[in-house]
Amino acid sequence: MTATDRAARFATSYALLRAAAVIGDMWVQTDTCARIKGATDTNPVVDRNEEAGTETVHGTREGRLACAHHCATYTATQAGALLIGSRLLGLRLKPGRVAAALALSFATHYIADRRRPLARLAEATGKGAFYERLTPICGSFELDQAWHHGWETAAALLLAR
Repeated sequence: MTATDRAARFATSYALLRAAAVIGDMWVQTDTCARIKGATDTNPVVDRNEEAGTETVHGTREGRLACAHHCATYTATQAGALLIGSRLLGLRLKPGRVAAALALSFATHYIADRRRPLARLAEATGKGAFYERLTPICGSFELDQAWHHGWETAAALLLAR
């Protein structure tokens, strides 16, 4: 395989992973997962049903389950995009590399979407104030997206060989 072939495989893989990531994050993810995936026992998510007069508190267990569910559907969306895109374009991606790239995507997405690990990383790198900023942009969302872009690049590099 030539360097040009690897570069084309990288670029195509990255485009497929990135497009599927946005679809998986914004269209496939359920509202429940989006709300609860970062919940912890020390920072719970509380759902209030005003009509019934009830309250449900979601802690670490529920947060982990919601995040795992979201990451599974997100990664499945990426897998589908890679499968369809590689078939249509004749990329012939290696199954072992696809599995490794998707595992990397799942794991790094889970880390970011549990929220506290990314917040701690922002603090450790001097980006804590930016992470907390809500206007004119949402710093936590921007750092989350930068994290995902970086790891999708790594996943595409795995697929390029």
